[in-house]
Amino acid sequence: MLVQKQNRKLIYETLFKDGALVAPKDFNLAKHPEIDVPNLEVIKIMQSLTSKGLVKTQFSWQWYYYTLTNEGIDYLREYLHLPQEIVPATLKKTARPAAPRRAFGGEGREGGRRDRDDYRRKEGASGDFNL
Repeated sequence: MLVQKQNRKLIYETLFKDGALVAPKDFNLAKHPEIDVPNLEVIKIMQSLTSKGLVKTQFSWQWYYYTLTNEGIDYLREYLHLPQEIVPATLKKTARPAAPRRAFGGEGREGGRRDRDDYRRKEGASGDFNL
């Protein structure tokens, strides 16, 4: 299928930026929900990339789910003239906040169980249920 170069570049940029792309299975949709190009062009370009092994396709509930492979990342990086430092969002590592350290021991063997067993020491129900 013939696709305008600007549309192809826009699809490639979006795919590389996110590392994944979704498209509804609606070939008559005038515009893709996320990109300002016809949905048919998005599906056909992604179909072409899938046949080259650059994208992995999953279909579920009338939606196509496309994810970049390592070869696809290299291909798009070369096509879009991007440096090696720029990576898709799916490969970016997020910094997790450090979990607070817990103190182990110090309270003896039964240290943490005192609160759990307190309910057993309290008085039970009165037993008067108005039967």
